[in-house]
Amino acid sequence: MNQELYYMFVKLARVWIPDAEEVWKSAALTKNYEDGDGSLQLALEDGTNLEHKLDPKTKNLPYLRNPDILVGENDLTALSYLHEPAVLHNLKVRFIDSKLIYTYCGIVLVAINPYESLPIYGSDIINAYSGQNMGDMDPHIFAVAEEAYKQMARDERNQSIIVSGESGAGKTVSAKYAMRYFATVSGTTSEANVEQKVLASNPIMEAIGNAKTTRNDNSSRFGKYIEIGFDPRYRIIGANMRTYLLEKSRVVFQADEERNYHIFYQLCASAHLPELKDLRLGSANDFLYTRQGRSPVIEGVDDTKELSTTRHAFTLLGVNESYQMGLFQVLAAILHLGNVEVKDRDSDSSVIPPNNSHLTAFCELVGVSYQDMSHWLCHRKLRTATETYIKTVPRLQAVNSRDALAKHVYAKLFSWIVEHVNKALVTNIKQRSFIGVLDIYGFETFEINSFEQFCINYANEKLQQQFNMHVFKLEQEEYMREEIPWTLIDFYDNQPCINLIEAKMGVLDLLDEECKMPKGSDESWAQKLYNTHLKTCSLFQKPRLSNRAFIIQHFADKVEYQCEGFLEKNKDTVNEEQINVLKASKFPLLVELFQDGEKAVSPTGQPQGAGGRTRLSVKPDKGRTSSREHKKTVGCQFRNSLQMLMDTLNATTPHYVRCIKPNDFKLAFSFDPMRAVQQLRACGVLETIRISAAGFPSRWTYQEFYSRYRVLMKQKDVLQDKRLTCRNVLEFLVQDQDKYQFGKTKIFFRAGQVAYLEKLRSDKLRVACVRIQKTIRCWLARKKFLRQRRSAITIQRFTRGFQARCLAKFMRRTSAATTIQKYQRMCVARRRYRQKQAAALAMQTILRAYMARQKYRALLRESKAVVIQKHARGLLARRRFKRCLRAIVYLQCCLRRMRARWELKKLKIEARSVEHFKKLNIGMENKIMQLQRRIDEQNNNHRATVDKLATLEAGHAADSERMRVEVTRLRGVEEDARNNANRANSLQGELERLKKELATTQKEKKTIEDWATKYRDEMEKMVSELKSQNGLLKSEKDDLNRMIQEQRQQMTEQMARAIAEETQQLETDLNEERSRYQNLLTEHLRLEEKHDDLKEEMALSSNTSRPGHRRTDSTHSSNESEYTYNSEYAEADEGSRVSEDSGRGMDTNLTLKLQKRLGELEQDKQQLRDELENKEELFQRARARDDVEHKKARGAELEYESLKRQELESENKKLKHNLAEMRQSLLGNQATGAGAPGSPAYKVLLDQLNSSSEELDVRKEEVLILRSQLVSQKEATHHKETMTEPTHHVVDVSKLKDTDEIKQAYVGLKDTNRLLESQLQAQRRSYDNETEGLRSELQNVKEENNRQQQLLAQNLQLPPEARIEASLQHEITRLTNENLDLMEQLEKQDKTIRKLKKQLKVYSKRIGEMGVGQTEGQTSPGQMVDEPVRAVSIPRREKDFQGMLEYKRQDELKLVKNLILELKPRGVAVNLIPGLPAYILFMCLRHADYVNDDEKVRTLLASTINCIKKILKKRGDDFETVSFWLANTCRFLHCLKQYSGDEVFMKHNSARQNEHCLSNFDLAEYRQVISDLAIQIYQQLIKCMENILQAMIVSGMLEHETIQGVSGVKPTGLRKRTSSIADEGMYTLESILRQLGAFHSTMCQHGTDPELIKQVVKQQFYIIGAVTLNNLLLRKDMCSWSKGMQIRYNVSQLEEWLRDKNLMACGAKETLEPLIQAAQLLQVKKKTDEDAEAICSMCHALTTAQIVKVLNLYTPVNEFEERVSVSFIRTIQTRLRGRCESPQLLMDTKVIYPVTFPFNPSALALETIQIPSSLNLGFLVRV
Repeated sequence: MNQELYYMFVKLARVWIPDAEEVWKSAALTKNYEDGDGSLQLALEDGTNLEHKLDPKTKNLPYLRNPDILVGENDLTALSYLHEPAVLHNLKVRFIDSKLIYTYCGIVLVAINPYESLPIYGSDIINAYSGQNMGDMDPHIFAVAEEAYKQMARDERNQSIIVSGESGAGKTVSAKYAMRYFATVSGTTSEANVEQKVLASNPIMEAIGNAKTTRNDNSSRFGKYIEIGFDPRYRIIGANMRTYLLEKSRVVFQADEERNYHIFYQLCASAHLPELKDLRLGSANDFLYTRQGRSPVIEGVDDTKELSTTRHAFTLLGVNESYQMGLFQVLAAILHLGNVEVKDRDSDSSVIPPNNSHLTAFCELVGVSYQDMSHWLCHRKLRTATETYIKTVPRLQAVNSRDALAKHVYAKLFSWIVEHVNKALVTNIKQRSFIGVLDIYGFETFEINSFEQFCINYANEKLQQQFNMHVFKLEQEEYMREEIPWTLIDFYDNQPCINLIEAKMGVLDLLDEECKMPKGSDESWAQKLYNTHLKTCSLFQKPRLSNRAFIIQHFADKVEYQCEGFLEKNKDTVNEEQINVLKASKFPLLVELFQDGEKAVSPTGQPQGAGGRTRLSVKPDKGRTSSREHKKTVGCQFRNSLQMLMDTLNATTPHYVRCIKPNDFKLAFSFDPMRAVQQLRACGVLETIRISAAGFPSRWTYQEFYSRYRVLMKQKDVLQDKRLTCRNVLEFLVQDQDKYQFGKTKIFFRAGQVAYLEKLRSDKLRVACVRIQKTIRCWLARKKFLRQRRSAITIQRFTRGFQARCLAKFMRRTSAATTIQKYQRMCVARRRYRQKQAAALAMQTILRAYMARQKYRALLRESKAVVIQKHARGLLARRRFKRCLRAIVYLQCCLRRMRARWELKKLKIEARSVEHFKKLNIGMENKIMQLQRRIDEQNNNHRATVDKLATLEAGHAADSERMRVEVTRLRGVEEDARNNANRANSLQGELERLKKELATTQKEKKTIEDWATKYRDEMEKMVSELKSQNGLLKSEKDDLNRMIQEQRQQMTEQMARAIAEETQQLETDLNEERSRYQNLLTEHLRLEEKHDDLKEEMALSSNTSRPGHRRTDSTHSSNESEYTYNSEYAEADEGSRVSEDSGRGMDTNLTLKLQKRLGELEQDKQQLRDELENKEELFQRARARDDVEHKKARGAELEYESLKRQELESENKKLKHNLAEMRQSLLGNQATGAGAPGSPAYKVLLDQLNSSSEELDVRKEEVLILRSQLVSQKEATHHKETMTEPTHHVVDVSKLKDTDEIKQAYVGLKDTNRLLESQLQAQRRSYDNETEGLRSELQNVKEENNRQQQLLAQNLQLPPEARIEASLQHEITRLTNENLDLMEQLEKQDKTIRKLKKQLKVYSKRIGEMGVGQTEGQTSPGQMVDEPVRAVSIPRREKDFQGMLEYKRQDELKLVKNLILELKPRGVAVNLIPGLPAYILFMCLRHADYVNDDEKVRTLLASTINCIKKILKKRGDDFETVSFWLANTCRFLHCLKQYSGDEVFMKHNSARQNEHCLSNFDLAEYRQVISDLAIQIYQQLIKCMENILQAMIVSGMLEHETIQGVSGVKPTGLRKRTSSIADEGMYTLESILRQLGAFHSTMCQHGTDPELIKQVVKQQFYIIGAVTLNNLLLRKDMCSWSKGMQIRYNVSQLEEWLRDKNLMACGAKETLEPLIQAAQLLQVKKKTDEDAEAICSMCHALTTAQIVKVLNLYTPVNEFEERVSVSFIRTIQTRLRGRCESPQLLMDTKVIYPVTFPFNPSALALETIQIPSSLNLGFLVRV
């Protein structure tokens, strides 16, 4: 015993020991095993101690258990210990705990029947397994099918899938799913739906070949081998079926709890149908052949519905209704034949009673004579060499003859159905390869085994031999490929058993010989077997208690066969006369059955080589006659057909599926170890394990070994060469070099060595963990001690601080008490002193005041007397002066009057003289001037004198008045002095009385002070209470406000949530409608492409048949993109002609079907387009309401402007002038004092007027803009009409000169002016009213000011407290009044504003109506368009280039060829501005629109669309090409919208761009077509990206170890998985990020819209997340904690990429949410109910099936991790039971989000675009 074994059998090591019930039990060693011990001390899992005795001879130790991390592996060969208990335990854990029914065992797929429907066979699962390596996914029947399909395509070798197992193990279902996989993945080449026909053959064969047994409700009672044929493109073209050994005895006999074939019960259950009334059927219990098993009904199966399915399958395979009724007629006849009663006539004869109803029914159904059939059922014909005898037969032989006839007829019917199924599946297309699916019975052993079991076990012996040889061959090839030394492996060879059965003098040979003997019997045959083989062959035995049975030692088990019935079943004899009667039938189908039977070459009656197919199997010679074939026994025929099958399998690459039946009671997910191990031994799985264990079962690559066991290496042992490092480490760890071998790329280990290395690794990790734990615990303990020490110090510090604070507080209180006493005493002393001081001061004040008043009064009297004297003397002097002055003046006046009279007389005398007058006249003017000057001077002097006199009089009056007042005052003073003198005596008494009152007052004051103190205390108390109540009220108020605020917020949130939900629902509905529309569009495009392919194929077939001409495929050219466009069009025309010629020979039904389908898709497309438009209109209605109203207003103004634009402009100027006058008038009124310039009312009025003016200015600008647009449109219309109708314009212009029309326009202008003047006068009146109001308000303000001054004067006389209160009250009143006034003013202003706006609307509406009415009444439609053009002449600045390109019609082909077909995105297009081809096409389209050439527009658009489709069809797999044309198609679509003339799309245009709008054609329909084309390109882009990313996602997101060293590598089996260690050819996360960056940069370079890029990125991330999650759900090795960390890190890198590209808002991160939650699910705790609740709340984006699947697949990578318990998974299922979600397990990776193309106008001016010469577009002319 080596060192490793000693190392493994130590205490606590777990082993397997045999057990009678559970087969194997697990136990653990309680002490170490020592060499020489005779027993092992064990402890079972239930705690029972056990002593296990060792065999003293062999000393074989019990089997060791594998480490826990290896339990539940996908591949049994990955187990370190390969033995029976390990295999059984691994299957049980996967089946019971993880609910996994598939497991690999090397090259074998072990499938355990779950007896429950599982959601693992949908189309999503098929898509997930398609294209994957077999070892990269969890075991599945689809993985085996994919491997076969892939090897067929890669190695060009035919494949076979061999499905075997017991009855009820699920063979038929497994074969059915394999065929479904091929039908789904490969598809078909025609509309015949061959894959559907292949699948439709299953219900037919199940109906006629399957039955209920005690072990299975749908057991196949025959074997079948289906060859599925493929064409050179590996698409299904047909199929062929071969059957083996139908169990005919079941037709006439069934054991208890079993049924006959399903078809009989289906007919009986459907007997009530009108078309089956003639069959005279009833209940299944009415017929002998269907009631013997006493179980006519299968639970959960509706036989009526099953018959409908069978009939549908017949129809699909081309068996028409009449043939179906014929088949049912034959089957009903068999049932009636079984009820024919035969009675004994005597001991040697029998008879059928006349008029037997069942025989009558039989004869009528098959069309034979009643007498002939009744006669030959009870008689037989014996032939000799010379004579023929008719002999009666006893009743028993007659019954056997009847049953033999029934079996024979059913066998013929079975063969006929198989033949017609093959005819329906055959095809004329040449078959390149095939995949065969063999569904054959497994090894069977019952209590009574007969001829059928012997043949079945014989076939399984042959299959097991082939299987063993194939396994051994694979092992040998692996060793030779790795160049390691190997020796022959000893494995069980069952060739002796096969020789015993089929060799010369074998069992079958002796049986055929005995059948040839005239009196051969089963007993004589048994004796021959005993004599021949009993002593010569160890595999043949004789039972002890029987002479009519024998035992054969098969590879699986010993089987005892009963010889009774062997000869009869081998002969398969039928009365020939009965056959002749049936051949003479009037029923055509029955005659056809037996005619086909004559041509049969196999026991099933199947014609070989139908359809001229080339096969690899060996076929018998067709030249043999049917009579010779008919003489072959059943055993011989079965041996030949089995040999043909083996030759076919040996010529193909086999794939094995072994189906296991877990229990005999059909319980769901119930595992019986005893039954399972029997089947494992019988089906060869354990033999595969034994062969693998005999060699080197465990295999590691050097990189994987290095990554896994690097912990066992020292730093110095690690070298650059990892292979050398692994060699050195292994030589050190494992001393016996025979335990391993070094290959070229792998290290091979003997069984158990991986477990030994795993134990070394786990021990090393455990030691490291102990050291880490020790260090961490020390650190934690020290940390705890330091924390406790800091806590103790802190407590001490706080305690001492508390004590110090208490002492300081005591000292402060003592000091405070002393201080309080000191200040209290001081206060008392001060108060006493101040009282005395105040009394003394009061007395002194009164006395001094009295003395001062006396002295003051004396001085005052003296002063007043002096003043009186002064004024009296002055008065007397002035009076004397005035009398003298008047006298002097009077004298002067008298004297001057007298002198004047004298002068007057002189002058009169002089005047009478003429001469004197003439003398005086000389110089009169000078005198007059002098006199005038003198008069002026005198007047000035007089005026100054008068002023001076007035001043003197005023001064004199004032002095007189002052003197008078002073006199009066002095008299009063004198009276007061006299009174005061009288009162001086009374003051002394008053003083004494005041002293007494002072004392009394002091006492009252003291009393009042006490009361005041008491009152103050009470008031303070009351105030505090009021404050507390106020605080409570405030808190209640705040609470109420908070509640109101919360309720308001909740209501707001609810409203917002409801609006958001409604919006989201609308968006969801819109996206669903858009998705449906785009899916229908995709289907439509697919059918179009299919139609084009059919046309091309027809053209090719026609061309190949035409000599001298053959079309060359474009893919064979040297340069893919360089070809001439003319040749393409020529070929297209030729192809169309060819298709027309050959179309006459097409299938009319197919053409009509395609046309009908296209019509339906067109209708659905139009309907969905309408629904989509309605949804979008509903979604944008609220947003566009204002725009619609604005459009209406603008439309009315536009109509008015077409007639009155200049008049309105002049009226606007006049109105602006009137408003300016009003403003000046207002300023003038302000200057006169009507209102203060800064008053609010003035500002409000001024603001109103300014706003009205601004609004009128805005209106004017809008009118001018509309005028310019209208003029531009009318010019375009004018140009169009001049091009189309040159004379029409002249007539319209001449009509403008009509006088009546001018008068009518003038009248309308006058009416408009009157309306404007009336409105202006109304505004003036309102202004006057407002001015009067402002004046009244100003007067009110003045009055209020006076009142305020009076109140202020009154308040000054009040005490301070009352003054403050009054001031506050007054201020409150004033503010309230002001607020009310302001509110009234605000309401008035609002009313005024509304009124003005309403007036403006009415004004604009009236003008619009007036304009429309005048236009309708005065002009025709043509005049209405052209009249404004002549009214206004707007100057336009001419430019050299108008943004159009002109081309000739014959250059259109060259244009699309150079611009679309030959343009290379990687070449010329790189240096172009983004979207240049779209701009060029649109500029050409603009010119076609400009010249009004509708044919040119149509052909250009059609050519553009067709060429884009053609280039996409040719280079649709090139991402750059698809991206380039997606960007250009979207830009072309945006150009059509931007320059369409719709106001919605013109908002962002410049004035120059608006001039470039299309003027003649509305291309809205073409916009929809181009939008559909953009959708097609987008979907092509997504598919292209998906094809590129598909190969990277799984490798980069799951398999690559981004964080090195986190995830360990577990041992792998024969199905080698992709390593998680990065190698040269493996994709990493960096590869994905680089590819995403390349996609993004390419789209940006091509000028793709940013919103479209966001949608593309969102779709990319959805594909990444969906594919990653699907692979995670299908790969058990990826569901671990470390892999969850890797996934989360990878997702974070993807999010970082989004942040770098500013794409976080595109919704791409949300698509990764299921993957993120799955990664979190792998990392969270999974033990308690709290963990379950956390998982349920966290994984909201995952379905229940996905959550449960991840938990079931969770696999620990290291021993320190724990598995998820079954109870925890059930808890999760219980909590998630209420979820309403789809039961689908995988995400649909084919989902494409509906794409939208938001309008993105271009700021690029068309006239600035330059066309590079590299495009070869020199024929385009700039216009």
